[in-house]
Amino acid sequence: MSISKTYQPKEAEDKWYSYWLTHKFFRSVPDEREPYTIVIPPPNVTGVLHMGHMLNNTIQDVLIRRARMQGKNACWVPGTDHASIATEAKVVAMLKEQGISKKDLTREEFLKYAWEWKEKYGGIILDQLKKLGASCDWDRTRFTMEDDLSEAVIDTFIHLYKKGWIYRGVRMVNWDPQGKTAVSDEEVIRKEVNQKLYYIRYEIAGDQLPATSDENTDNSQLVTRNYLIIATTRPETIMADSAICINPNDPRYTHLKGRKAMIPLINREIPIIEDEYVEMEFGTGCLKVTPAHDLNDYQLGQKHHLEVIDILNDDGTLNEKAQILVGEDRFAARKKIAVLLEEAGSLEKVEDYKSQIGFSERTDAVIEPRLSMQWFCKMGEMAKPALGYVLDGEVKLIPDKFVNTYRHWMENVQDWCISRQLWWGQRIPAWYNEKGQWVVAKTEAEAKTEFEKAGIAYQSISQEEDVVDTWFSSWLWPISVFDGFKNPDGADINYYYPTNDLVTAPEILFFWVARMIMAGHEFRGKKPFTNVYLTGIVRDKLGRKMSKSLGNSPDPLGLIEKYGADGVRVGILLSSPAGNDLMFDESYCEQGRNFANKVWNAFRLVKGWSVDESLPFVNDKAVNWFSSRFSEALQEINDNFGQYRLSEALMATYKLVWDDFCAWYLEMVKPGYQQPIDQQTYKATVSFFEDILKLLHPFMPFLTEELWHDEIFGTRAEMDCCIVAKMPVFVEINPQVLQEVEAIKQVISGIRNIRNTKQISPKDALELNIRHNSVVDYPAYKEMICKLGNISEVSMVSEQVAGAAGFMVLTDEFYVPLNENIDVDAERERLQKELEYLHGFLKSVNAKLSNERFVQNAKPEIVENEQRKRADAEAKIKAIEENLNVLAG
Repeated sequence: MSISKTYQPKEAEDKWYSYWLTHKFFRSVPDEREPYTIVIPPPNVTGVLHMGHMLNNTIQDVLIRRARMQGKNACWVPGTDHASIATEAKVVAMLKEQGISKKDLTREEFLKYAWEWKEKYGGIILDQLKKLGASCDWDRTRFTMEDDLSEAVIDTFIHLYKKGWIYRGVRMVNWDPQGKTAVSDEEVIRKEVNQKLYYIRYEIAGDQLPATSDENTDNSQLVTRNYLIIATTRPETIMADSAICINPNDPRYTHLKGRKAMIPLINREIPIIEDEYVEMEFGTGCLKVTPAHDLNDYQLGQKHHLEVIDILNDDGTLNEKAQILVGEDRFAARKKIAVLLEEAGSLEKVEDYKSQIGFSERTDAVIEPRLSMQWFCKMGEMAKPALGYVLDGEVKLIPDKFVNTYRHWMENVQDWCISRQLWWGQRIPAWYNEKGQWVVAKTEAEAKTEFEKAGIAYQSISQEEDVVDTWFSSWLWPISVFDGFKNPDGADINYYYPTNDLVTAPEILFFWVARMIMAGHEFRGKKPFTNVYLTGIVRDKLGRKMSKSLGNSPDPLGLIEKYGADGVRVGILLSSPAGNDLMFDESYCEQGRNFANKVWNAFRLVKGWSVDESLPFVNDKAVNWFSSRFSEALQEINDNFGQYRLSEALMATYKLVWDDFCAWYLEMVKPGYQQPIDQQTYKATVSFFEDILKLLHPFMPFLTEELWHDEIFGTRAEMDCCIVAKMPVFVEINPQVLQEVEAIKQVISGIRNIRNTKQISPKDALELNIRHNSVVDYPAYKEMICKLGNISEVSMVSEQVAGAAGFMVLTDEFYVPLNENIDVDAERERLQKELEYLHGFLKSVNAKLSNERFVQNAKPEIVENEQRKRADAEAKIKAIEENLNVLAG
């Protein structure tokens, strides 16, 4: 085929992705091959592609493409998560724009709108992944709320309920006033925020206490007043106070035992109770107790049998129990009540204060601790085997620094609040009679049977309104996508499960990864995957997490349009070691695009060569060297993949192609201008290029597939594509050739450095004299040296050459006679600086080698390397000193 002057990414991307789809290259069905399976972390149906998705899915695609090329039956299962809270919020917002309120709809009417929204918008992110090149088996696309997967959720709920692991009760939960639902502890993001600390006066009820005349009284004297001062960040909750608590050992408050205080503004009496929970040194040493709106206060209230007064509605506004500011939003009420307290003389002072506050991970609303009747799942028994899998190494966390975090979570696991006050999701299979008595059953008919078995009367029954937490469906994902619940002995689940690798973010290590391990053990008796590759957070070059609010997150599709999918894939992988944050800059994508262009131009160079079969094979040294260098790099790349160092694997590939192949090998073998090349060199070069395309394919699938089908590789069959080409085979490395050519490369670099420092044109041929001391056979590489260094003659000499510029490689001395009078002073100054550097370097090496602890504890190869450094430095110092003597005359 004709090849354009420049690479056109969009044309290649559209053409080859369509080709791969048409010919079912991504499709996987069970067969006799070894399976390699990845299940996608299902993105929310509300989602659009962001940089975190780009990183995560690029890594997955690299792994799946490489496995496919290794001859494994590669299966990457895509899908989306129904995302109860986020999706319901989107649908409610859409309806609001249409003038429709959720409260005016029946559940069925609302769900009809929700499904319509899902069908219209829910697949956007999967279509965007295709632009990235994601080679998922799209025929296997699943959705967490499709019928079979929803049935699996209901069945597992009933299974766990029958085991006694699911229960219903009133507990303090994290309440999202915007989503109007409970959320789990793991869905609460703690943030430090600037707040105000309000010091409020509570009058002592009953007989007056003598007041102090000193208005600058410190805390130890506060009790002599007719009021207590209590500091709080939440003055809007004082109407829900049930008591004031003091420490029984605090001498300041001994005389208040058994007394009562008055809540400001509403003048309701509350008892003053005693408990050592109160820290005497903290604040004013006394605490207002609000059991309905604080977890610790609730526990204190339970202990002391205090009244629970909930003054907030579901949406965070004040209800009638508040008595004042009814209907006001909690934050508006905070500002207004501060004014009312000040007007009433009950506000002592206000201070700036920093503290941690919980925010909903889904809506970013400030979480409200709230007592609520909810469904819970006991986690203690399930956590034990799930911890064992990781500690025993059956499930590997990569990097392993996350093992301790995982262990801490699992050893301190709390029961999981699994109910959500939403309509979008799997409805909890519980049924109630008129008295609120309930049973758990899959259908209404089965529920009636359960009521009758239990001897509980009913006139009619109704199903629980709440749905289960979205994570209660996604924790089944590795099993349910293969119909492991519907068909537990099916071919798919038995072949693909356990899966191989999971690629996800550390922030969901507990509430998705850990729970999948629990579910895998409980429902299959096996781990769900072997390796968990934990990506870092994508940050900007200033270290800030990318977000829409900061405006620092580029549009991934815009990047693909500008730099090509391959360029973006390379760019995002270049600096993304597992578990470490990626400091992303658009320049990485530009570097990726430049790399694609480099490969393209190298291919154009080779394709432009003409072959003369009569020419002798003169490039055996270069061909033998690159063959060994390729195998050396292949070994390094495979080792990096084996340790999930994908960034390092890409960098090793990058250097092999850009430096070794393009900058050195092609320069070694390319014929003169408009001259032909010998057939043997040409065949070897084309073969090398084909292997390079194979190595590059997982990282750069479109470019490699485009070049793969060029005629220089011969005629390709319809299914003979790079995507299924076998990975290159490792051949034996010749260490001598590698060492010798490395020396030759240093010689060429030395010659080029002389040209640069002496401002000698690359077109001017030079002579080279070699004072030979090492084992390198320089005469055997004469043609390579002459070609790459533009050297007209290579001579072996036994002593230094006067009036020549020199350098050293290994222990060999190289001299380039200059055809002009050199600046002796400048040359002497240059050599003197180099000599000073080498003396300093030698001093540091000697210091290390004279350190007995270093020599005894370091690995032998490290000590040997330091000894080589010393020998090289000493030889170079000797040569420079001789050079300086020559210059001195």
